Amino acid sequence: QGIVYPAGNYTGSPCVAVPFTIPDQSDSMLYLAFPEYFFQTYSFAYYTAGAFNITIAEETCSYFNISTEIFGSIIPEITKYSVTPYPVMLKLMATEIPIISLEQDSFTVEIQGSMEVFAVLPDSTNQSLFTTNIAANTSISLNIFDQKLMASLCLNR
Repeated sequence: QGIVYPAGNYTGSPCVAVPFTIPDQSDSMLYLAFPEYFFQTYSFAYYTAGAFNITIAEETCSYFNISTEIFGSIIPEITKYSVTPYPVMLKLMATEIPIISLEQDSFTVEIQGSMEVFAVLPDSTNQSLFTTNIAANTSISLNIFDQKLMASLCLNR
């Protein structure tokens, strides 16, 4: 079993390791087994380090053409505060440790977070437009096709 922990002082993980067994098979030269505990401590270490906090800045948003005008068509109150279309900045952050669960043919990642949307004004200041909570549950399946490792991603909710 392996553990991943944040750099610096190790204070322990909130995750609990449980025993697991590896099926007895002998038709391959190499078998790798990663317990759920490894992925849970990995998630904890990254959460503690702030790796799940992402800022999507003006340059990225302009690539996707996201502006206050687009959000104003979804949330009409934004147009009351922002008549002129401005680029936006998104701050995404996990509010809880993401939960990683292993299943027979895939693994599931559950993330609780929040997103704050800012208008980037001409004087380079940011004005908060709104904040929303996010809950996402995603399944990821790994398969080997033509000697390539392929991942299938499914947003469950």
